[in-house]
Amino acid sequence: MAESIGSATNNVAEYSGLIAALEWARAHECRVLHIRSDSLLLVQQMVGKYRVKNPGLQALHAKARMLVSQLHRVTFEHVRRDANAHADRLANLAMDRASGA
Repeated sequence: MAESIGSATNNVAEYSGLIAALEWARAHECRVLHIRSDSLLLVQQMVGKYRVKNPGLQALHAKARMLVSQLHRVTFEHVRRDANAHADRLANLAMDRASGA
């Protein structure tokens, strides 16, 4: 899944990717989902260890939490960026498509 979201902060992009994945999982009736992300902020906010202080992320976080509640079991894991190379390639592909490259 590689889709441009236009100009956004990295945290908005991370949440947008999470929401897209959760919506896909819900549409395909996935009951168990394991999310791996190189965004420590996103993972810690989604598991409740960090508060969502940024007003720009609060609505995205609320939407993600609502989608998580509609699935049977969702777990989150923080991974180093170099261990998440495939996701990084997809993000770069989406940016290239958006810029016409």
